[in-house]
Amino acid sequence: MIAVTVKELVKKFGDVVALNSIDLAIEPGELFFLLGPSGCGKTTLLRSIAGFYVPDSGTIHFDEEDVTRLEPHRRNTGMMFQSYALWPHKSVHDNVSFGLEQQKLPKEEITKRVGEALELVQMLSYAERKPNALSGGQQQRVALARALVVRPRCLLLDEPLSNLDAKLRLEMRTEIRRICKEFKLTTIYVTHDQKEALSIADKMAVLDQGNVLQVGSPTEMYRRPLSRFVANFIGETNFLSGKVIGRELDEAEISTDLGEFSGKISNPAFKPSKGDAVHLSLNPECIRLKETASPGTNAFPCRLKDTIFYGEVAHYVIRSGKNEFKVSELNPRNLNRSGDQELHACFDTEDLVVLQD
Repeated sequence: MIAVTVKELVKKFGDVVALNSIDLAIEPGELFFLLGPSGCGKTTLLRSIAGFYVPDSGTIHFDEEDVTRLEPHRRNTGMMFQSYALWPHKSVHDNVSFGLEQQKLPKEEITKRVGEALELVQMLSYAERKPNALSGGQQQRVALARALVVRPRCLLLDEPLSNLDAKLRLEMRTEIRRICKEFKLTTIYVTHDQKEALSIADKMAVLDQGNVLQVGSPTEMYRRPLSRFVANFIGETNFLSGKVIGRELDEAEISTDLGEFSGKISNPAFKPSKGDAVHLSLNPECIRLKETASPGTNAFPCRLKDTIFYGEVAHYVIRSGKNEFKVSELNPRNLNRSGDQELHACFDTEDLVVLQD
């Protein structure tokens, strides 16, 4: 296991700044996700760590070793590409053994390690097949075995599940986490899929336009986003504008068009004063629809506009004045509400996030 440290990393392509003074600290054995929309810089950062791109400035360290300008093959990383990049004319065994052959290891050692890697990804019985005789999920496992067989110091994954169907993606998420933890690998994983990151990451960073906006655990990122961009990207949320009418420690009282609410300030460095404009973020699953609201609770009157029933969950659209909000209800039991019935949308202070921008 190694730590990966990125300091003030800058990478430009002509006039375009792909990475803007990036700082990251990835702990040994950590499954770390780089998350963001297309063009945010996450793949550029991964390829810089792999050695395929040389940064314009800044440093990359594996533990204490400066690898910023070290050739890719000397970094001892295993990289798995989005396309898998398997040779169609080679068998599964030969695809996996390629890296070991380049290291000029003895044939007996290569055979032993390829067998171990294929067994780990449950593909040993397919060793003599060609890639075109495999399903997408099986090809993905072979590509993962090829990255693991060289026993890398760091495993780099570039959207490895994007070519799989939804059901197989769910299965492979668990497999990838199991393998990374079993090998005790420091793993850096690029994706634009929020659910993928939330479900298996130890820690994640959200990037936008070459900048790291926030780093934290999945729970921290989802429950305490530091900006509207992160709140909107990590999960579906509702936004409301307001003004501060009071603050005590990490809680603030906010006046809005729908009433006065109390919420949590997510950024410890943000200390709003009375009268400051703020934005509020409230996730759909945090809203409870009730016929009456208890005194002293965060609540506003609303009417039901639309209902979508999925069995285990129901999604509602509610309207209050000119505002519309999304609501999610797990295990819904009461779907006969009329759109003419006045309801109250209720939520806890812990769930209302106060944002600076």
